[in-house]
Amino acid sequence: MDLLSVIRRWRLRDKIPLREIERRTGLSRNTIRKYLRADTVVPQFKVPDRSSKLDPFAEKLTGWLQIEAGKSRKQKRTAKQMHADLVALGYEGSYNRVAAYVRDWKAGRLLAQQASGRGTYVPLVFQPGEAFQFDWSEDWAILGGERVKLQAAHTKLSHSKAFIVRAYPLQTHEMLFDALTQAFRVLGGVPQRGIFDNMRTAVDKIGPRHSGGKARQVNARFTAMASHYLFEPAFCNPASGWEKGQVEKNVQDARRRLWQQLPAFPDIHALNAWLEEQCIAQWGEIQHGNLPGTVADVHAAEVGALMPLGRTFDGFVEHTKRVSPICLISFERNRYSVPASFANRPVSVRIYPERIVVAAEGQILCEHARIIDRSHHTRGRTIYDWRHYLAVVQRKPGALRNGAPFLQLPEAFKQLQSQLLRRPGGDKEMAEILALVLQHDEQAVLCAVELALEAGVATKTHVLNILHRLIDGKAPPAAPIDAPQALRLAQEPLANVGRYDALREGGLRHAS
Repeated sequence: MDLLSVIRRWRLRDKIPLREIERRTGLSRNTIRKYLRADTVVPQFKVPDRSSKLDPFAEKLTGWLQIEAGKSRKQKRTAKQMHADLVALGYEGSYNRVAAYVRDWKAGRLLAQQASGRGTYVPLVFQPGEAFQFDWSEDWAILGGERVKLQAAHTKLSHSKAFIVRAYPLQTHEMLFDALTQAFRVLGGVPQRGIFDNMRTAVDKIGPRHSGGKARQVNARFTAMASHYLFEPAFCNPASGWEKGQVEKNVQDARRRLWQQLPAFPDIHALNAWLEEQCIAQWGEIQHGNLPGTVADVHAAEVGALMPLGRTFDGFVEHTKRVSPICLISFERNRYSVPASFANRPVSVRIYPERIVVAAEGQILCEHARIIDRSHHTRGRTIYDWRHYLAVVQRKPGALRNGAPFLQLPEAFKQLQSQLLRRPGGDKEMAEILALVLQHDEQAVLCAVELALEAGVATKTHVLNILHRLIDGKAPPAAPIDAPQALRLAQEPLANVGRYDALREGGLRHAS
């Protein structure tokens, strides 16, 4: 290109003869004349068509590319996988040739669809209170001194661009319900419409492509949540993140503003409190861009168009479990105890983000703190509540000696047990003392046991005596009523029993 520019300048500007240009450049005069007649600034070189080892397989590869174009992003084969399949069919060429063919085919397909590069889009405008956008992302933080992968829930108002980020250990239904509830609380209300991608916590099945791919089989609990908060869910087309581009950008911005320094906190509750403070603070620092003022200014004007939150949604996911003979149910590799009266029976297990509630026959049986441990190097845990096994030890008091649930007894109960088990019948006596918890306040029973131990009389009779005295002493005698002066009679009635003699003699019907 530089030589062509020099030749043109010498001949057309400096009027140097062709013979001199030939001497200086070493090119023939015919080549110099061809360059000058073409009147081109940049030389064009025609690449001759050459045969390739891929030519016999070009039709096969094109068919594969057409099939792969109709699959989802995660199901598509890569160019390297197609090269391996071609090698299995007898192809002897290199991977680079296959990759170049795939690139050319995709570029031609884009041109055929009248698109180029990354595509063309239409900018969107939203009215106040019209919509919000939601998305998940994976980020890292240090919790309790350990580096943990978290699922971050991003919710963003489409008009004011106010956003909130919360961290959760999992991307599950109950986490989604809690994320939206907390987002509506922070954002000040509920918009008319929610824009989501086709996440599994919302969409069970997407309609077939031949029908347009618009039909969605929405999860029943997600539908119940949307009906409770009175917003209309809208779902993007598969692999079309630009349809909720605001929250997609918010995911990238949050990684730079919030997660880049790898925040460290003792637990996830402290992390979420910090995330909420940071998000609200950033509203006042970020300019809106399309409207005058900051995000906080536009959000303050949008709050009036949002529907008040009202009563929160009871966002649990329900499973039916059968209680084992040892009074346990299993969930996520962990086991939780259930009252012994429901052993070998089905119960309803309601899963919340931080707790597990067991219900049956229209009543709540028990509640446990939920254990979430995604490590593959640790075994599942068993969570006992010794109160659930009291009905069993009434019939089998010997189980107190080595029963796993009773390792968690309060210290006073353990001291009493160590003394009672030394004498015959002590296990049955201890079981009867523990059973008092089912009829009386546990703290009162515990206090009675402590007083019995202090007195040095560790017997069931003495514990019952102290317990009854504690219970009886809880109800103080009623205080005398001091009537105010305004309620006193000005003339108190006189006792006149002689009036009854007149009634007895007859002649009067009333004593008055």
